[in-house]
Amino acid sequence: MKNKITASAPGKLMLFGEHAVVYGYPCIVTAVDARIEVSAEKLASRELLINAPDVEVSGYKKDIDKLGSGKEIPKGVKFIEFAVKNFKNKYGLQSGLKITTKSSFSSKFGFGSSSAVTVAALKAVSELFQIKLTKKELFDLSYKTVREVQRVGSGFDIAAAIWGGTLYFIGGGKKIVQISRKSFPLVVGYTGIKADTVTLVKKVAELRKEKSKIIGFIFELIALIVEDAKGSLQKGDYGRLGELANLNQGLLDAIGVNTKELSDLIFASRLAGSFGGKLSGAGGGDCMIAFASRKCRKGVESAIKAAGGTILTVKAGEKGVRIEK
Repeated sequence: MKNKITASAPGKLMLFGEHAVVYGYPCIVTAVDARIEVSAEKLASRELLINAPDVEVSGYKKDIDKLGSGKEIPKGVKFIEFAVKNFKNKYGLQSGLKITTKSSFSSKFGFGSSSAVTVAALKAVSELFQIKLTKKELFDLSYKTVREVQRVGSGFDIAAAIWGGTLYFIGGGKKIVQISRKSFPLVVGYTGIKADTVTLVKKVAELRKEKSKIIGFIFELIALIVEDAKGSLQKGDYGRLGELANLNQGLLDAIGVNTKELSDLIFASRLAGSFGGKLSGAGGGDCMIAFASRKCRKGVESAIKAAGGTILTVKAGEKGVRIEK
C-alpha cells in the first residue's frame, strides 16, 4: 500500500453549447493538455494540510472532522477541502492527509481549474485508500463538490477532466458520450480579462426569467448547432465547424455574454482566414476559439495578437484523469 499518490487531470475548452447546457441542453467540450497535478499523502495526525503554491497557499491546516465548516475558507483551497470532506463522509478516512497541487496553467485562463483540481484530488485520495471509483462515481462525487462550492454548474468541465477527449454532454451527467479522442485544429486567444462564471450564469438566469420564451428559443437553436457540430467533428469537417461557431457566437451575443474584447479577437481571426470563431465558456472575457487550417494558422494567431489577445498554445482532445508514476 502506497503512502503517497499523485493524480493529474486536464483543463477544458467549451466548443459549443455554453449557457444552454445549464438548462438541460447538450454541449460539446474538449479536454486540453494543460493539466493540474494533485499529490495525496497520509499523515499520522487527523488533519488536512494543503500546499498549493500556484494559488499562493502554503501550510493551510484543518481538523478533518471540521472540514467545510468554520470561518471563510480561502478560495485557493475550497474545492480541495470540500472534496476531501465529501470523500470522508462517503468512504471514511483512516488518517490525516497532506495535499499538494501543481498546475501547468493559470486559473485566470478559464480552463476549468476548479473542476480539474477537484477531480485530481478525489482520484488521488481514492487511490491512496485503495477505493476503486468508476468514472461515473468519480463524476458524481466531483459534481457534488463543485455544486456545493459554486451553487451553479452543469458538470461538463468535470466530465472533460475525467473522460478526456471531446465529449457530447448533457447537464448533470445525464449523457456523456466521447465523440473523439483525436486532436483537431484550434487557435485559442485570451482577452486578458478574467471572467466571473457564477455571475454570468446568474445574469443569463435573470434574462431567461424575464424573457423565457425568447431565451428558450435561443437555447433550442444552440442545441441544434450542437447536434450538427457533433456530426461535423466526427467527420472532421472543420469548415462546417467554423460556420457553426459563427452561428453559436451570434446567439451568445444575443443573450448578453459577449464583450468588445472577445469580438475584436473573433473578428480578427475570421478576417485572417479562419473557418470561424466564437467565445469559449461563460463569456465576459476569458478565451475565444477559432477553427483554422494549418495553412492559415500563423496568420490567424498574428491577427489575434494584433487585436490585443494572447495566444494560448493548447492541444485539444487530451487524455482524462490519470495516476502519475
